Amino acid sequence: MLQDWSAGRRDAFDQLFPLLYDELRRLAARHLRRERTPHTLQATALVNEAYLKLVQQDGVRCENRAHFFGIAARVMRCLLVDHARARGAAKRGDGATIVPEAEILGIALPPSLDMIALDEALKRLADTDPRQSELVELRFFGGLTIDEVSRVLGISPATVSREWTVARAWLYASITGSSP
Repeated sequence: MLQDWSAGRRDAFDQLFPLLYDELRRLAARHLRRERTPHTLQATALVNEAYLKLVQQDGVRCENRAHFFGIAARVMRCLLVDHARARGAAKRGDGATIVPEAEILGIALPPSLDMIALDEALKRLADTDPRQSELVELRFFGGLTIDEVSRVLGISPATVSREWTVARAWLYASITGSSP
């Protein structure tokens, strides 16, 4: 079904989505647990919005299940960032999305870190090293294991592990303004 969807058959996605819905909802719930409480967006709404974005995609090359979840994670990240920006704009900055320090990337960060800051740091990382940025998206937002990321990116698990460590240090330095 993933290959059919990649080939442009939207009906294949309609058949695929219900099969993956529970996992997508768990992924969305995990994203929302990292957000401030109470969050106005619920896991079901996030999955439904992700569905609407995914079904509109043309020319998506989805090689396997792990790759699909990487794509879904990127869509959810964009939706959460857009939601945080809209809330921030509506409240003139008072509604920035707070991500608990223990949750973000497995390293201690300032409690004021928000989804927008993380998104901006990931964009800067993508300018420096696109593969590391994609790796962070797959691991952090997609919840993929090192082996799954290895398959998606076509690199060894050891390289994924090394680059994951470097990317986390780079993001920490970028977000906090310190050195890794």
